[in-house]
Amino acid sequence: MIIYKDLVTGDEIISDSYGLKDVDNVVYEIDCKRITKGGVNVDIGANPSAEGEDADALEEGAEQVIDVIDSFRLVSIPFGDKKGFAGQLKGFMKKAKDQWTAKGKSEDEIKDLQKGIQGYFTKHLSPNFKDLEFFTGESMDPDGM
Repeated sequence: MIIYKDLVTGDEIISDSYGLKDVDNVVYEIDCKRITKGGVNVDIGANPSAEGEDADALEEGAEQVIDVIDSFRLVSIPFGDKKGFAGQLKGFMKKAKDQWTAKGKSEDEIKDLQKGIQGYFTKHLSPNFKDLEFFTGESMDPDGM
């Protein structure tokens, strides 16, 4: 299993065990699912529908979580609008460029990565921005992504 970390903060973000899909060689899309966490499920063989109980109700103490968010302790961060997100992205790319340079990436490789990230934002995130939720690593470092 490969665990991927935020380039700037070092926070663990995702793992290849969740079915990563490389998009434009700049981001990963990942399939997430809602899981039930906590509570005790005791099956006594009774038919809940016959007893008038809601079959989809959660056990006491149980909660629905998204598997990846829970596993990596990601924290929700609100962005009021595209402009706020674009500002965060710009700051991240500046820090990432320093990291890429330190790791020996050429200027051409860095420019291609920056162009790809900007293109992904314009093509995929911007049109659907109001439908998206954003999360950051558990350190909640504002310089991370």
